[in-house]
Amino acid sequence: MIDESRVKGGALSWGGVAAEVALAEVRGLRAGDAPTHGGRLFAYVYDPAVPGLDDLAAAAHRESAHVNGLDPTAFPSLLAMENALVGAAGRVLGGGPGTAAPDVVGSVTSGGTESLILAVKTARDAHPEITAPRIVVPASGHAAFAKAAHYLRVALDVVQVSPDTLRPDPAAMAAAIRPETVLVACSAPSYAHGVVDPVAEIAAAAADAGVRCHVDACFGGWTLPYLRRLGAPVPPFDFAVPGVTSISVDLHKYAYAPKGVSVLLHRDAALRAPQYFAYADWPGYTMINSVIASTRSGGPIAAAYATLRHLGDDGYLRLTAVTRDAVAGLADAVRAVDGLRLMAEPESTVVCFTASEGGPDLFVLVDELTARGWHTQPQMSYAGLPASVHLTVTAAVAPRVAEFGPDLADAVAAARAAGPVQLPAELAALVGALTPEALTPELVVGLAAGLGLGDGTGDGDGSGAGPLPRRMALVNTLLDAATPALRERLLVEFVGLLQRPAWGSDG
Repeated sequence: MIDESRVKGGALSWGGVAAEVALAEVRGLRAGDAPTHGGRLFAYVYDPAVPGLDDLAAAAHRESAHVNGLDPTAFPSLLAMENALVGAAGRVLGGGPGTAAPDVVGSVTSGGTESLILAVKTARDAHPEITAPRIVVPASGHAAFAKAAHYLRVALDVVQVSPDTLRPDPAAMAAAIRPETVLVACSAPSYAHGVVDPVAEIAAAAADAGVRCHVDACFGGWTLPYLRRLGAPVPPFDFAVPGVTSISVDLHKYAYAPKGVSVLLHRDAALRAPQYFAYADWPGYTMINSVIASTRSGGPIAAAYATLRHLGDDGYLRLTAVTRDAVAGLADAVRAVDGLRLMAEPESTVVCFTASEGGPDLFVLVDELTARGWHTQPQMSYAGLPASVHLTVTAAVAPRVAEFGPDLADAVAAARAAGPVQLPAELAALVGALTPEALTPELVVGLAAGLGLGDGTGDGDGSGAGPLPRRMALVNTLLDAATPALRERLLVEFVGLLQRPAWGSDG
């Protein structure tokens, strides 16, 4: 049990406790989290359901947790493991046996967002003569590209995707390239819908314009090559494609390593060179970094190394086959329910569906699935694309597929019976007229209270206590009604209300 006098809502006593007490508190706090294992969480975590893998990764992490990646001369073990991870990613994404690009180099980062920021930074810094650099990204490209553009002061040119194919038109991507463009990006696959962009055509257009082309394969880069080996019609997307200059792949996704480990690959060392940062104009040590962080724990890298060494090529092929079958089973379950339709035929590890005409309120459906133990990811409507439900499928889902279909049908029936969420008229009018600039602190607090957010006194629907309501349909409906700019501001303010530390005493 947690001693609530010592820890409550983030408040800590600084008197010191026994090790087992501190660990019990962590476990107690974790009890309220979504399950990371068991095949019922369709986002955020990647579970292969391989016995003993967690223990192996934890042991490897412990061996190198205090190793610092800042200086490879002091800790050559970490350099060797990083090079091994980059080499493995290069083999997987080099284009297949016998065609692997021999000059591929890379770096290990903390995750996909850092990999994408570095890809943009490297492309920008390769052209110091361009004073107002730009990048071209499909609307379906990961939000980390927008984050990179924001951090690095690079203009973002967004190309909309087809509502039918969910992919960008290569001609539109080509037309968006300007003299100031330093990078063109595409996805393999896009996170939201799990479809692979027309990489070959986009890379060719970028090459014709003399611009780098980055393939964001953070999500699917470790499965698409194996799906191809299993006979799936995977379109070209890797270094076998002329014009592809860099690729990112997250090892903490379908390589099943613990978080956070990603790899950013470049076709050759010359392309990677602008990625480095070095500084010697101070009296301390000369700083040289290949990634954003200076000090880096060796724990995640060692855990990833041990995971890859243990699973091996045959293991990943087997896990991909299991996942492929789970995807097919989930897609069949969606097709079998009246009122739902797939956003796209699955071609990777994503099942994404929406409501057909007369179908259930998707946000209510998500709540009903949560009540039945299935944690899915709602996605808002955007630029003519309907709201949808995203399922990230891992190998651990396979044993659960037979359970999902009946629960989905039952949840749809319950959502139909409950009916769609209706925003109060005054709230709907407010969201329709409100601009981000007009959002005052008083309005934020009022909205949050009305939605049951952030006060820690209850769930807003009487179902329990906590900073978030257990049923999120009302919140999601409000956010879906807002413009993207207002949605961003609302979420910033709401999360700010949640992230308020409680200060403990020394007693």
